[in-house]
Amino acid sequence: MPVKVGAPGAITPPADLVIKTAKRNEEKGYDSLWYPDHWMSWHPESIWTEDITPIAKFQPNPHVYLDPVATMAAVGVVTERVQLGTCVTEPVRRHPAMLANEWLTLDHITKGRVILGLGSGEAENNEPYGIPFEKTVSRFEEAITIIKLLWANDEPVDFDGQFWTMRDAVNGMQPYTPGKPPPIWTGAHGPRMCRITGRLADGWLPSLLTVDEYKEKLGIIRESAAKAGRDLSDFEAGMWNYAIVGTDHEDTHRILEAPLLKAYMLVLGAEAYQKRGMTHPFGDDFHGLSDYIPTRYGRDETLKAIDQIPFELIHELMPHGTPDELIAIARDYEAAGAQHIMLWNVTFLGDFTKVGESFHLMDDVLAGIKGTA
Repeated sequence: MPVKVGAPGAITPPADLVIKTAKRNEEKGYDSLWYPDHWMSWHPESIWTEDITPIAKFQPNPHVYLDPVATMAAVGVVTERVQLGTCVTEPVRRHPAMLANEWLTLDHITKGRVILGLGSGEAENNEPYGIPFEKTVSRFEEAITIIKLLWANDEPVDFDGQFWTMRDAVNGMQPYTPGKPPPIWTGAHGPRMCRITGRLADGWLPSLLTVDEYKEKLGIIRESAAKAGRDLSDFEAGMWNYAIVGTDHEDTHRILEAPLLKAYMLVLGAEAYQKRGMTHPFGDDFHGLSDYIPTRYGRDETLKAIDQIPFELIHELMPHGTPDELIAIARDYEAAGAQHIMLWNVTFLGDFTKVGESFHLMDDVLAGIKGTA
């Protein structure tokens, strides 16, 4: 089966542009569009200033996100072929029964084109808002069980779990295609999340993994599925990549050094640094997205942390180069088992003058991966 290629959906107002962009990306040939479920950005607003990014002139802070469910509903009405998914939502803010109903609603609006991308959640979208954020992996596993239970029954059901109890709960709506509910993809990275993925999920959407790490974690998923007696013939292994594209490889190295791009490396846990002989700027006990709350980091502290991030780390984890080089990287992930590759062009976060050129070059990357060049 030919590898599929996805792209991020536009996530900030104006809504008319969000819809226009989705239609344009479908016309270009993308197979999927993906929408994050965030209230808070990974970038501290303390460094969202005009001296670092010209975007700050017209978007005053980085924490601007349209709700993904409403956005996918609007996009689903004006598109016909492209799949729509979250990258990813979670069952901490959204109750499993709500997720079950929302995605069946989207399933009908899109006529069967929606994917429930689900993770265990991030501290930044919960703890600051007074939402308890603990035992998130266990909660994630239980949520998938509940969602599947509600999708599989149109009569009242009971459920006794660690986090949720249901009595005579019912979801009477059936999928758009009877017997075929939306696929559940996970944003799994750790071993336990990967094992849960193998037992329960229909797809996988990790990010910030090398090819070797990707292959290793996909192996955990497959092993877990085999132990559970699951057939993975319909399972879809995806990979989410941030991408820096240009006409000159060395120039993409310059762009990689930009503060907003290096800041992406702050979301990694200390373990990702330690395995490479590096030290996380926030210390050896930092647990990445389970700890990271960007609004609590001032400008000086953030810039100091960014300055401490080794160039070798972002060079390894963020694909960069010419279109041909990005196509070759995609092929490496495909050889490691990826069937659906998402490319988020973030070149403009490092050099805003490259915004037009980089998106034109991404058209070449899309055509090259899909073999339509």
